[in-house]
Amino acid sequence: YGGTLHPAIHEIDGRLDHRRIKTDDAAIRYAPRHSVKLTEGGLFESWVGTNEIMVNSLHFQGVDKLGDGLEVEAVAEDGTIEGFIVKNAKGFTAAVQWHPEYEPATNKFSKCFYEAFAEAVFAR
Repeated sequence: YGGTLHPAIHEIDGRLDHRRIKTDDAAIRYAPRHSVKLTEGGLFESWVGTNEIMVNSLHFQGVDKLGDGLEVEAVAEDGTIEGFIVKNAKGFTAAVQWHPEYEPATNKFSKCFYEAFAEAVFAR
């Protein structure tokens, strides 16, 4: 697909510091930190029925140039691409920068993400 990563997005003027909070307390480390806008009419929006969600943030790299055939699904308030899919893929191809594995039973997006993944697995 190509595309590039920026190695340290916190060094870009106007960007949020997406790196993890240094603490041993997982509830703080994985707590929601910023909002992301979901693409109108996109897959992620169809899962949760809204165009904005709060996400945790524990990354220092970020998408610089999205690869060919990939489609943006979520963008942070600072313009950082936080989620994408493979356009016209036959299977489950969703990717996110945050950690949906934290509290998937109580976080609506995480629950939908894993339900869609499980549905794709069982469909095979």
